[in-house]
Amino acid sequence: MHGIAVAVLTEDRDHLSELQNRIEATRLARVVFANVGFPTGPTDSILRQIQDLRAEVVLIDISPNSPQPAIRAIETLQANTLQLAIFANGTMQQPAVIVASMRAGAGEFLDDSAGTEALLEALTRFSSNRTRTRGGAGKARIFTFLSAKGGAGATTAAVNTAVALQQAHGSVVLVDFAPVGHAQLHLNLRPAFGVPDALQNLHRLDVSLLDGLMTTAKDGLHLLAGPQSPYPSMPTPAELARLFDLLVNHYRYVVVDASSRLDPTTRLLSDLSNAVLMVAQTDVVSLWSAGRIHAFLEEGTGRNRLRMVLNRYKKIPGFTDEDVENATRCKVLWKIPNAFHAISPAIDHGTPVVLQEGQEVSRSYRALAAALAEASTTDEGGLDLIYAQEKADLKKKLPGRLLTPARAGQ
Repeated sequence: MHGIAVAVLTEDRDHLSELQNRIEATRLARVVFANVGFPTGPTDSILRQIQDLRAEVVLIDISPNSPQPAIRAIETLQANTLQLAIFANGTMQQPAVIVASMRAGAGEFLDDSAGTEALLEALTRFSSNRTRTRGGAGKARIFTFLSAKGGAGATTAAVNTAVALQQAHGSVVLVDFAPVGHAQLHLNLRPAFGVPDALQNLHRLDVSLLDGLMTTAKDGLHLLAGPQSPYPSMPTPAELARLFDLLVNHYRYVVVDASSRLDPTTRLLSDLSNAVLMVAQTDVVSLWSAGRIHAFLEEGTGRNRLRMVLNRYKKIPGFTDEDVENATRCKVLWKIPNAFHAISPAIDHGTPVVLQEGQEVSRSYRALAAALAEASTTDEGGLDLIYAQEKADLKKKLPGRLLTPARAGQ
């Protein structure tokens, strides 16, 4: 079964079963190793078993009466394992123990009295952080497109970018999180399953079932389709983390169409993404809305990855990129030229415009896809996306950083 692999260590035999049940109840993790007792040194067999079973998280239970053995176990794990998250579980009534466990190497301190809820939140954070940072470790990058306002063109941008990435690199999935899925129409597909089915079957979702939920476009692009009518429920952070944890391990690029959706799910999607691309136009309503969306994303980490794509772009005399950025508090990354004469028939026929040779708008989408694919990953899990008109002088000073062409898409 897919899920975060957790090892549980405690000195309290009676508490062991409770901790195991608590972990399994999250439906985000599974217990691969449970032991009464802690490792006492680098050659302890407990360490070897944790590593052999490929545990990703170790939950250390700290006794309120005798915390030192657990603290030493955390130090041992920290010093002798790699890429292993350590969660300490204990009482919040002993601040000194909390500080000692964190200094020893615990990344989370869980309140034992909070039960499953605190553990679920910690596992969700772990899964989200792991998903974001895997871009530099050969795992999928996640690009989320959203609209500054209805009709701005986020679905068109998401579909064409996904197709361009599929043509250039392969192994791309387009995930439609719009309130009503339209990506299938842009690709002339008739999906039988989609996102709602994946969320309803997370308890048994594996690679085989995931493949069965996909609809394949002619060029090999996979589509996890959106609902064909408004979906009544909202995925929890744990459900989203679990779905995307599987996606990033199965694909090279994950492109998300959030469209005009603005709810906690959008914020969670932004937090999971390496880049969040807000599609807007250079009109008052779009730019006003873009500024409000930026404020909406302030509560999450997605704001640090937010960039603006100006769609249907036409140069307005006296109105500069700096004016756009000042109005929206969001950096401009790309400009897609105004090509309604080509885009509209492409949508009607279900043939993405990026497949048409000789179109300026097609070249712009391919260049955007290349820029996203070639960008280096930052320490925080975002992408080093720099607009050349603003940072032109960096090209000589900082070779290797992505410089988006200043006239791309114009």
